[in-house]
Amino acid sequence: MTACRVIVTAINPRWAEIAAVAATGYAASVIGCDAEAGIERTLSPDETPDGRPGVSLLFFGFSRDGLQKAVVNRVAQCILTCATTAVFNGLVGDAGRSIRIGGNLRYFGDGWQISKQLDGKRYWRMPTMDGEFLCEDQFGTAKGIGGGNFLILGETQAVTVAAAEAAVIAMRAVPGVILPFPGGIVRSGSKVGSKYAKLKASTNEAYCPVLRGVFPSALPSGVNAVYEIVIDGLDIASIEEAMRRGIHAACVPGILQISAGNYGGKLGPHHLHLKSVLGEGVAPC
Repeated sequence: MTACRVIVTAINPRWAEIAAVAATGYAASVIGCDAEAGIERTLSPDETPDGRPGVSLLFFGFSRDGLQKAVVNRVAQCILTCATTAVFNGLVGDAGRSIRIGGNLRYFGDGWQISKQLDGKRYWRMPTMDGEFLCEDQFGTAKGIGGGNFLILGETQAVTVAAAEAAVIAMRAVPGVILPFPGGIVRSGSKVGSKYAKLKASTNEAYCPVLRGVFPSALPSGVNAVYEIVIDGLDIASIEEAMRRGIHAACVPGILQISAGNYGGKLGPHHLHLKSVLGEGVAPC
């Protein structure tokens, strides 16, 4: 996938977070969304270009053109509209493969927009009713990886969701990755294809406890709930580190197995085998 990093700053952490949450909404899977997106981490004032509190966001798309369209729309609708915000590029990407964000948004200024160039970077300033909206012109892109995953199989729904929550907390401490689904957790794990020709993906019935007995189940005895964690990252190493931390954190009493989705290589060239990620002979718990 193609990835970019967007830095959002605001007058205080609350408004930076509001903009970040809005901009990354409805971005769980490119199967049905324009992008996959999430909050990478919060930033202190000494980590941002304008010395204000900020949030780092990662966006992933199937193509550079598609990613540009998605990010322009999301910045326009969710960050430009949000009180006190500014937007900056956060990724030194592949040479000649940047996407234009501020340059596409400048027209909102209706002729009152101003271009400034500082340290070789172009910025656009657009008048708003609370002052100005500042947005960097070009954003770097890089080849990222989407769809690292593992499954948490537990005795009860309560135990399994608590284990998944612990995994999410551990994984979000790793830079360069996002967990794009709600709360970082997926209840509706899917398989490739469907009996309905128009669907690209459908429920993974082999892992649905309610179908045990009417469909060949992949679930061990005693498993009554399964949650999936999906990881998008800027590189393989970051995804593997997040998976390691998440798997170890998820191994609590009542979790009977850690597994992963296996799609026969249909979803791309990168295969993340759990034993290789953890290290041969290393038990997760």
